[in-house]
Amino acid sequence: MPVTDQPPTLLDKSSMAACIDRLAMEICQGSKGATRLALVGIHRRGVPLAQRIAAAIQRGGPCAEIVQGTIDVTQYRDDLQTMKRLPKLEGSDIGFDVNDAHIVICDEVLYTGRTIRAAIDELIGFGRPRRVQLAVLVDRGGRELPIQPDYVGLYHPVAAEEHIRVQFEEVDGVDIVFVQPWTTSMP
Repeated sequence: MPVTDQPPTLLDKSSMAACIDRLAMEICQGSKGATRLALVGIHRRGVPLAQRIAAAIQRGGPCAEIVQGTIDVTQYRDDLQTMKRLPKLEGSDIGFDVNDAHIVICDEVLYTGRTIRAAIDELIGFGRPRRVQLAVLVDRGGRELPIQPDYVGLYHPVAAEEHIRVQFEEVDGVDIVFVQPWTTSMP
């Protein structure tokens, strides 16, 4: 058996698309009765996830009026003082009325829950939603906060010294999800 340095692939382009289609179907089922469904992607890779889920919902026949937004959690992070390099500020774009909306926050990987906590803090600054849910492409386990996803594409626990890397064509030029060691340099 040949030895390879390739990290284990969890999702390729087609299995990633299938996960997103399933997420879209589950979100439609979970939002029955909502007149307006807002998909809010967390910068950076939660944004293409939210866009793809919205497109999949539209293809399947919209279950509600769909609006989209983006959220930048940089200013709400609890680890800014420990970072050697500060993340680029992208800014949030919530161009709809948050009040009374059914909102699904979208992110590529759920780990500790701290990013989601920061996203909720930022979102509440825009108003008072009727309901906030969470959709993630991959749940890797290891929560530090009591935050659980409502919709999960893939549950794949990994060791603390490992990282689940999600790449989207829109950001990275390829659709793939794989595991790599934390020591590998990551953008």
